Amino acid sequence: MSDSISQAQREPAIVILDFGSQYSELIARRIRETDVYSLVISYGTSANELKALNPKGIILSGGPSSVYSEGAPLCDPAIWDLGIPVLGVCYGMQLMVHQLGGEVQPATGKAEYGKAPLYVDDPTALLTNVESSSTMWMSHGDAVKKLPKGFVRLAHTANTSEAAIASHESGLYGVQFHPEVVHSVDGMALIRNFVYNICNCEPDWTTSAFIEEAITQVRNQVGEKRVLLALSGGVDSSTLAFLLHQAIGDQLTCMFIDQGFMRKGEPEFLMEFFDKKFHINVEYINARQRFITKLEGIIDPEEKRKVIGAEFIRVFEEESNRLGPFDYLAQGTLYPDVIESAGTNVDPKTGERVAVKIKSHHNVGGLPKDLQFKLVEPLKRLFKDEVRKVGRSLGLPEEIVRRHPFPGPGLAIRILGEVTNEKLNCLRDADFIVREEITNAGLYHDIWQAFAVLLPVYSVGVMGDQRTYAWPIVVRCVSSEDGMTADWSRLPNDLLELISNRIVNEVKGVNRVVLDITSKPPGTIEWE
Repeated sequence: MSDSISQAQREPAIVILDFGSQYSELIARRIRETDVYSLVISYGTSANELKALNPKGIILSGGPSSVYSEGAPLCDPAIWDLGIPVLGVCYGMQLMVHQLGGEVQPATGKAEYGKAPLYVDDPTALLTNVESSSTMWMSHGDAVKKLPKGFVRLAHTANTSEAAIASHESGLYGVQFHPEVVHSVDGMALIRNFVYNICNCEPDWTTSAFIEEAITQVRNQVGEKRVLLALSGGVDSSTLAFLLHQAIGDQLTCMFIDQGFMRKGEPEFLMEFFDKKFHINVEYINARQRFITKLEGIIDPEEKRKVIGAEFIRVFEEESNRLGPFDYLAQGTLYPDVIESAGTNVDPKTGERVAVKIKSHHNVGGLPKDLQFKLVEPLKRLFKDEVRKVGRSLGLPEEIVRRHPFPGPGLAIRILGEVTNEKLNCLRDADFIVREEITNAGLYHDIWQAFAVLLPVYSVGVMGDQRTYAWPIVVRCVSSEDGMTADWSRLPNDLLELISNRIVNEVKGVNRVVLDITSKPPGTIEWE
């Protein structure tokens, strides 16, 4: 999504049929990085439904199945006769071969997982500007043994003879690797070739176009009615607040529920920032005691999330009744939330999953039916990086736009075990030191997330010739593009030493600092 062209496109130029790949969402993001609108929809979408969407290109995602297995997911075979260019990725390529008369079998040599040099046999069309022997990311145990009639080989690897194939006349292409992942060196060149050279798309998915269209849609939807927004202070809800304020002004009321699990100084900062500086109406609700009381004795992380979510709804309901009435509830739902929170049932006209369930860690989810709110969700077509661009264009300061992601339940899930006020105060201080020193070192914006975790165990230490028995703090810093995968950040040793010394000396109740050097996968970014 660029910041220049001001013409929006409602219909997706590229649709991705999802066969269960962990990278389906990433494919959509990569397409959008070329300023072309894309949507992920169900592999079961019929050819007629696809035709009605009028896409310029179709991508078949990868997936965990084998095309020759019983019950393997199949697309409508009429798709091949639509005259729309198709790119099959991994399973998608094998499905293309399978349904068009070729043959796919388990790989007789080595299965290919990880990086492999791609040797280009035909440097035209799909592989224009893709360097021969450039690295691509492989992940497959099956292989094409026989090409369908009219197909030719475009590229191979040491272990895969048909690593890229094409039927140029039919506009059908397949690759046995993942061009969408960062490990594939010339992957974006391949994607651009498909989007622009083969599908002839126009770069009209832009920030200014989205804002213009979203404001019009909100005004048409809301009219003169009042809208309530649960403000968390993160980039999503903050961008939404700015967008809605520009669209409907004082018809918007923001509610900030302080559940006691925010980072140090954040409630004060948010009220000063939104209410006093930008004159966006924010109602502050102090519910700290209610939440901490509800968490007494609870140690299971998912139970914490559920209790926090349920109490949030109760507070939200009480306060909305007091401040209301409101006809609309605004939510900062993003496109990954829509994708991840439901199965593969998709409305092909909108690209939206049906029966959407908001994940348990979201601030607002599972709202009672008797609240009778109509939802306003203007960000639900955007990825996180697109939201940041929209926020900047709306005038949201960088200190908000580039803030690290923060979980809805806040510090409550960065304290393993039972949450108490003593632990919260301890973690707040330690977390503040981690972020302050990383900021002072000029590394804050080079890191996806940096935070502290408190472990519910005691370790022995010595301070001033006194034996101590206190909590350890874990420093967790990761680098990532989108949070789907992440690697631990290699911080300078002197910075780690400074962080450790400050925490041990300044934070009461801590006598040890450890560093989490686990990547995702196999770990997760958060500990709970």
